[in-house]
Amino acid sequence: MKRSRFLAYAMRLAIPLVACGALGACSDRAAPTWQGYVEGEFVYLSSSQSGKLEQLDVARGQEITANAPVFALESVYEAAALQQAQQQLAAARAQLADIRTGKRPPEIDVTKAQLAQAVANARKAAQQLTRDEMQYRVGGIPKGQLDDSRAAADAANAQVRELTHEVDVARLPGRSQQLLAQAAQVEAAQAAVAQAQWRLDQKRVNAPANGRVYDTLFRVGEWVQAGSPVVQMLPPQNIKVRFFVPETAVGSLAPGRSLTIHCDGCASDVKAKITYLSVSAEYTPPVIYSNESRAKLVFMIEAHPSVDDAPRLHPGQPVSVTLQ
Repeated sequence: MKRSRFLAYAMRLAIPLVACGALGACSDRAAPTWQGYVEGEFVYLSSSQSGKLEQLDVARGQEITANAPVFALESVYEAAALQQAQQQLAAARAQLADIRTGKRPPEIDVTKAQLAQAVANARKAAQQLTRDEMQYRVGGIPKGQLDDSRAAADAANAQVRELTHEVDVARLPGRSQQLLAQAAQVEAAQAAVAQAQWRLDQKRVNAPANGRVYDTLFRVGEWVQAGSPVVQMLPPQNIKVRFFVPETAVGSLAPGRSLTIHCDGCASDVKAKITYLSVSAEYTPPVIYSNESRAKLVFMIEAHPSVDDAPRLHPGQPVSVTLQ
């Protein structure tokens, strides 16, 4: 009596399609069969940047492969920003190299020439000081002239020391803190280039996987806001079958259980495996839970066909599911 009530209810809701009961308790032991439908988890392809749709490489119903170009947005600004960032990086690297090498050889040669001139002037000043000292001892010149000669000799010697140090400094690289600061500028310029390259790359979107294009949501020339889907596609691994089983049968099911899917017009049945069992029961009509109403409990089950067989199924298509 209980079994007949369940069959009458199940036929009324088109949940199980059984020839001899949901538990397969008939004499011929036919496998349980339930009605279900195909569902697709669509992938909506969009860009993180805004822009005018410049190129649409796919059409509705087209089969595409992974990494195939899908669409492109106008990217004049992003290309210019990338070029600017690359030039700034080149300038920062050149400045760092300049600081590391010190002055150029021709600049050092100039300082050396100035040093040679200073040495000659110092020698001349020393000779003049020697003559003035001799003249002063015999009373030939006043004390002030001798003091001027000594001051000129000291100045000439000081200039020689100054230029000697300048030659040594010219051979040195930049100070450590200058090198660190310029190295940081180079790293910042590299980060700016990476950002500009990323923004430019975002203007072109490729297919993340093999699949079928189900719809294109914009036309070439239209403005696309950031994040707005442009193409709707369905990879074969995102095709699944959803069906409901009574609580009397759910205990015998588990992920990995093989199924056979039959659809109208299909040349042959499609093999699939259970991938998900609902963790909660559902009542199809509103009822009060009791022992008599347990037969009205159903559990949602999902099964995925193989990637090769999935394209034979279409979202929304009714199917029959039979346990193996």
